[in-house]
Amino acid sequence: MKRLSIIFLLISTLTYAQTGKEKILVTDMTKIQQVNTVSISPDGKRAIYALKTNEPHETDKLDFDYRTHLWITDYQTVKQITRGSESVSGASWSADSKQITFARNVKKQSQIFIMPLDGGEALQLTDLKYGASNPQWSSDGTKILFTVNVTLSELLKDSLLNPTKKLPSWSFEKAGFKTNDFLKSTKKIKANPDGNLEEIRAYLDKDVEDKKAKVFSRLNFQGESTTEPEMKFNLLFIIEAKEGAKPVQITKSFWSFNNAIWSTDSKKIYAVCGLDSMQHPDREQNTSIVRMNIDGSELRQLVGEKGISYNNPTLSPDGKMMVFTTSKIEWLGFNQIMIANADGTNKVPIVFDRAANNFEWSDDSKYVYFAANSNGGVPIYRLDIQSKKVERLSDFDSGISSFDMSKDRIVFSKTEVKNPSELYVADLMMKNPIKLSFHNDNFVKNKAISFPEKRTYTNSKGQIIEYWIMKPTNTEAGKTYPLLLNMHGGPTAMWGPGESSMWHELQYFCSQGYGVVYANPRGSGGYGKDFQFSNYQDWGNGPTEDVLAAASDAAKESWVDTSRQVITGGSYAGYLTAWIISHDNRFKAAFAQRGVYDLTTFMGEGNAWRLTPNYFGGYPWEPKTKDILNRESPYSYVDKIQTPFLIKHGENDLRTGVIQSEMMYKSLKIMGKQVEYVRMPGATHELSRTGNVRQKIDRMLRIYEFFERYISKQ
Repeated sequence: MKRLSIIFLLISTLTYAQTGKEKILVTDMTKIQQVNTVSISPDGKRAIYALKTNEPHETDKLDFDYRTHLWITDYQTVKQITRGSESVSGASWSADSKQITFARNVKKQSQIFIMPLDGGEALQLTDLKYGASNPQWSSDGTKILFTVNVTLSELLKDSLLNPTKKLPSWSFEKAGFKTNDFLKSTKKIKANPDGNLEEIRAYLDKDVEDKKAKVFSRLNFQGESTTEPEMKFNLLFIIEAKEGAKPVQITKSFWSFNNAIWSTDSKKIYAVCGLDSMQHPDREQNTSIVRMNIDGSELRQLVGEKGISYNNPTLSPDGKMMVFTTSKIEWLGFNQIMIANADGTNKVPIVFDRAANNFEWSDDSKYVYFAANSNGGVPIYRLDIQSKKVERLSDFDSGISSFDMSKDRIVFSKTEVKNPSELYVADLMMKNPIKLSFHNDNFVKNKAISFPEKRTYTNSKGQIIEYWIMKPTNTEAGKTYPLLLNMHGGPTAMWGPGESSMWHELQYFCSQGYGVVYANPRGSGGYGKDFQFSNYQDWGNGPTEDVLAAASDAAKESWVDTSRQVITGGSYAGYLTAWIISHDNRFKAAFAQRGVYDLTTFMGEGNAWRLTPNYFGGYPWEPKTKDILNRESPYSYVDKIQTPFLIKHGENDLRTGVIQSEMMYKSLKIMGKQVEYVRMPGATHELSRTGNVRQKIDRMLRIYEFFERYISKQ
């Protein structure tokens, strides 16, 4: 039995009275400042955080550049401590709380700096030709751990990185070659197109070096913006935290080491790497937690198991325990929490049906704090190590994007409907919060803000679907307004009042006189493992039932003009937009962004191709899967589309690939349907979040302008 219910619980966020009357403008996205990467000093007296802003471009008056700089707070005031045209990242405190280290670009390469906080200038610590990033100060204050990212060819040729000229232990999988000997340098062989076979090979290698050709032998050859024939590896380095120090390389294998951290006594390094060193990195999905001496010796696997991915190790302050995440790599993964001794023994899984991240230990090592997407928000939770019980400390109506803690306080960045991002401090139970920053206050204080009303729906599978309805701002009695169904991608994403990336877009459309409804249909994250996997082999009909139920309920509101409903979504929701308008004709116009439309083509052209076998049980060449992919592909129903349709894709989007959008557009055009196609030069899949600011503005205006062609009463 399906049913609808309204959540009448009045909470402070949703009942906040916004007194402003000014509309949210499309260019207001450039005014939003985002607080993130919070870090408290070892003595607990101060905290630093990163602030991301949009700064006017020096020469192009219509464009903006992203800037990220560091700020510091003593819990009374905040002030900026880094400046300049180059952003900074990866800040870490010295043990005495008097200095910080961070990474910043120098001549287009990231390098490590240290900076005293008593007013001195920042000192550049590294000058590596491959760059340096992710600095972490050791707890004894003497050294800094960092990473260097290098390509396979750089690692093969550089005598400092690879002094023994070692080759990978895993097979390169070069067609026609049984060993990796072909990787040996051909510099001594003269490149000659008319020469013998070895000279021809040297000539071909020179063409690759001079970027006249790309040659692929790897499985995962699609990056985010371009094809990538070469693999890259994260190598670990250590440098003494003093002027003139020389960096020391501590990992030398053809494998990446990620999530690297210091042991509490500064004598060991923990990191995450592949489980099987004989397996090609593109094929090895298992990850393990390892430990090594600070010179890279005595590398030991602490936690590793075939079929399992282990990540995010975080050590307790007393050095006795570690918390980390674990996920099965087969089928659909779902991060779960596990605790163990610091040497990897005595592993204990924690019962918690959400995907946890950002672990922080209490000073006494008795609790682990973490964040997790849940029910439309990103609350902070606390795990009691003794009882293994988890309790939620903050609400579902805000999002904690970053936090850190000391012995008596938590400092955190928070997104909520009334303000997109600010810094707060609270006690260890998240009580008595105090707002520390006011970065967005001047921007929002006079704005008319629409506050969502949460409702629920029980679908045909008996699942409770949460959704939110937002009224247009500055509504007038007796007037009716268009309704926009806006849908999230993933499909494991989750939206709600605590979702930071959609704050401006939702408010903009409400300010333009649209009501907005959004839902978390089956398959969304934030509602547990079973809910997240409930769209297996059902990307179309099931989620469509859920989002259309939300839209149908919203359409019953007295202020909605049911003849003026529109729909949009990106990525998986681009898929869902196309699916819905090929099965339902209620919408006056539709806009699909960076979508997947043909699952077989997606398997070939997208770097997220594993979604195909993971969600649909096999590969396109397998008969049992072929029929499922055809059934679940919106392109199979392209001839049923009657709704005016705008399709957008980033020109360099290799996560989903652009061919499917071309197929969809061309097919509709052949049939004489009302369709328009927009390609964004240079844009990737991340256009709407971290893309070029001018293109982000263009994207939002195109949605609005296209919808207005079909719903405007003028």
